[in-house]
Amino acid sequence: MSLLLTGGAVFRNGTFQDMDISIDQGRIVSVSPSLPRDGASVIELHDCLVVPGFVDVHVHLREPGFSYKETVFSGTSAAAAGGYTAVCAMPNLKPVPDCRENLDEELAAIRRDAKVHVYPYGAITRGESGAELADMAAMSPDVAGFSDDGKGVQSPDMMRRAMELAKSLDKPIVAHCEDESLLAKGWCVHDGVYAAAHGLTGNASESEWRQVERDIALVRETGCRYHVCHISTKESVALIRQAKAEGLPVTCETGPHYLVLCDEDLQDDGRFRMNPPIRSAADRQALLEGLLDGTIDCIATDHAPHSPQEKSGGLRNSLNGIVGLECAFPILYTQLVATGLVSLETILRALCTRPREIFGLSGGAIEPGAPADLAVLDLNRPHTIDAAAFRSLGHATPFDGWGVGTAVALTVCGGEIVHHDLGNEEEL
Repeated sequence: MSLLLTGGAVFRNGTFQDMDISIDQGRIVSVSPSLPRDGASVIELHDCLVVPGFVDVHVHLREPGFSYKETVFSGTSAAAAGGYTAVCAMPNLKPVPDCRENLDEELAAIRRDAKVHVYPYGAITRGESGAELADMAAMSPDVAGFSDDGKGVQSPDMMRRAMELAKSLDKPIVAHCEDESLLAKGWCVHDGVYAAAHGLTGNASESEWRQVERDIALVRETGCRYHVCHISTKESVALIRQAKAEGLPVTCETGPHYLVLCDEDLQDDGRFRMNPPIRSAADRQALLEGLLDGTIDCIATDHAPHSPQEKSGGLRNSLNGIVGLECAFPILYTQLVATGLVSLETILRALCTRPREIFGLSGGAIEPGAPADLAVLDLNRPHTIDAAAFRSLGHATPFDGWGVGTAVALTVCGGEIVHHDLGNEEEL
């Protein structure tokens, strides 16, 4: 049966317009101020906003290998609840997708259980060990790019070889930038005011930006498309801004937690521990400026679920990683848009448009013939974030208990309703 969304304001050509949307066989059929119902299943949107489905280019689905932390089903259910219709899945799995056979195991789980589109990354090196290149050519047709996320590629020569091969395959290198020689043993937070006040070992900003600097120099040599994961420092922003000014094919992402929090907000709780760590107020300000001027292309959650036990050791003894798919948009809107710091259009560019452009993903326009991948946003839905109610198996987020003013009311992926929270189920 066809689907008709009516009574919403649809984001088209940079503005919101009161339009109906008809959907059939997974695609948008028509967008018009008034469409006939003609036996369609009608959903009344009650003045909500309709935008292209969000894309998160940095998500850990944990399957295969770590299904006690998350599964493809639970992770993509969380994504759907957050308004995401596509995610890119990181490769730190067991087995690591570093060859065709291992990638096929991951793809089988995706085909079986995913509620939204999932685009996996292949590893840069075998086992993400940094010692030998993965079989990138064999995986290339079915991956979004190549990453050793969770680990920086320590050898400049290895990264150069990876970039040369990735360029020949027309795929991006997606880099977790971390120079291990600059890391203090036992670090757990940023090397800043909180670390000093509480006697904790800090992670130096240089451990991130030095590798960004190195890799940009390698991009100059190779011409490879290069995307930097979860940037957190003001120096990284400056380096990427300069690379873009030079015309280099360099893009990047940051996370909601880096845009909203700084190390002065830390609590001794595992839900505040991640890599890279939440950094200084000056870093946060630089990230906001980078988002505003287009230096930062994407906002990605780095959704990284762990078991309750693995996050129960406070800042010192918990594993790195927080979850964010189900609360990202409400946090971004409430903290940045409603306060006047960032426009909604800027947030939508980072969640909807630029991720698709960078990784060549379909969708992103609400037009006839386009895939019916949509998020419906209720900007007048005050509530409190309750991590215990997340669809994700992970519940560690620094935003648990925060008040927000918005919610994702409906998510449509491939023409199918994958999340519904409009409060009018009788219309389905």
